[in-house]
Amino acid sequence: LELKSSEEIVANTEYLFIDPVIDVSSITVEGKRIEISFEQAMEAGGLFKIEITVSDRTGNSLTILSDFYGFNSNIPEIIINEFTTQGSTTNPDKVELRVLSPGNTAGMCIFEGIDTNWVQRKILPAIDVLEDDYIIIHFKPQGIDEEIDETVSKDISGGLNIHPDAWDLWVDGGTGLSGNNGTITLFTNPGGNLIDGVLYSNRTSSSDENYRGFGSTAVMNKADRLFELGGWAALIELIAPEDAINPEDSTATRSMCRNIIFTDTNLKEDWHIVPTSTASFGEINSDEIYE
Repeated sequence: LELKSSEEIVANTEYLFIDPVIDVSSITVEGKRIEISFEQAMEAGGLFKIEITVSDRTGNSLTILSDFYGFNSNIPEIIINEFTTQGSTTNPDKVELRVLSPGNTAGMCIFEGIDTNWVQRKILPAIDVLEDDYIIIHFKPQGIDEEIDETVSKDISGGLNIHPDAWDLWVDGGTGLSGNNGTITLFTNPGGNLIDGVLYSNRTSSSDENYRGFGSTAVMNKADRLFELGGWAALIELIAPEDAINPEDSTATRSMCRNIIFTDTNLKEDWHIVPTSTASFGEINSDEIYE
């Protein structure tokens, strides 16, 4: 575990607590950095809490209380493959992930938003996935007991729009996705590296003067963060609503789909809206285009 500071620090190694308890083998303090090594491997994706006191060279002290997640060395290659933001009562909002290589999903995190500014998120449980598996993240569950995260078998969950051959996962308390203007991102863990992201908007640069057309500071900052992390491309120096996928023609059954044969260019041209009733969550995407 690595902790970084803005100034040179001194760590009080006598005041260090980790929950759940895990044995520490060494603590190294160098300049602005603390490195903590552990006796045993942490549970991949497991949630841990650390409390530690540090001081600067003049004696000012700070007690840090923070979450961190067990390192997952077997993260699969995954892309965001399909999503709907105009859900209905019978077809609520959801996002499909397509697995491109085997691995384990423990601790991976999908955000409505971005790692530093999000509305809701789902930390994925440990699932041993194979190439061409599909994971469906249900962003607006009904809150019924049958909505069970599938981690061992693909056919145990109930609820709307489940698929017997996909891994169905549910956002606890999920309220659905922003209909016309937002970002969806996937990270290695809640504080980790970006894996994939999409930007969608029905606005233009002239929609407003204050937020480059995005409608609010929050949406603009999320788009900028996704751009800075290399998750979405811009045609000019700053990302604009015109760079995004336009969701206006989409519905609960006209999903936004990645092209079947694709190069991930992080451009809206990687995507299309399928005809009515052609959404394909849990299955290979359709290349038909809504007109």
